[in-house]
Amino acid sequence: MQKQNGKLFVISGPSGAGKGTIVNAVMDQADPSGTALSISMTTREPRPGEEDGVNYFFVTKEEFRRQIEAGGFLEYAEVYDHYYGTPKSKVMEKLNQGKDVILEIDIQGALNVKKAFPEGVLIFILPPSMEVLRSRLTGRGTDAPEVIERRLSKTRGELAFIDRYDYGVVNDDLKEAVETVRAIMRAEHARVDENLHTLIREKYGEA
Repeated sequence: MQKQNGKLFVISGPSGAGKGTIVNAVMDQADPSGTALSISMTTREPRPGEEDGVNYFFVTKEEFRRQIEAGGFLEYAEVYDHYYGTPKSKVMEKLNQGKDVILEIDIQGALNVKKAFPEGVLIFILPPSMEVLRSRLTGRGTDAPEVIERRLSKTRGELAFIDRYDYGVVNDDLKEAVETVRAIMRAEHARVDENLHTLIREKYGEA
């Protein structure tokens, strides 16, 4: 039987919402033969312990710009004089192998991915409340109070984009949030789309 294409799941949300923790937990529970984590490309130098093709694809600015000109990214951005982007070919290769691909990215990047790849499924991770988010950001102990206030203000603005997402998951209880994301991924494979039509034709013939 022909292997069906995988699906691209784009997970994003405000800083402190816990999207990275959720993605790590989903990947820990996933079958590596059926689910892959998208690896970004960057022009910055590797940090100690980072490996090319594992943490990032490390390239020169010249190579990155060539990829931009060739339309090689689902999305990209320049941050502090370095480029970061999601290589289209790497994602499509995994999807064509029948693997689901999880992409953890900021909200602007997620919306750009949706433009480039409308079939992508956008999942917005929400904190339980602004008070809880403030507590989480403060508890990190890494940001000054004025930085935390800027992050909270940014979050209020980001929440306006949630209606452009397919799903919203409130990260109140981590275990429940992880299971909700996994349930969304399972449900997406039951959608009546071309994948399912192909499967039906293979199993039951033309209607």
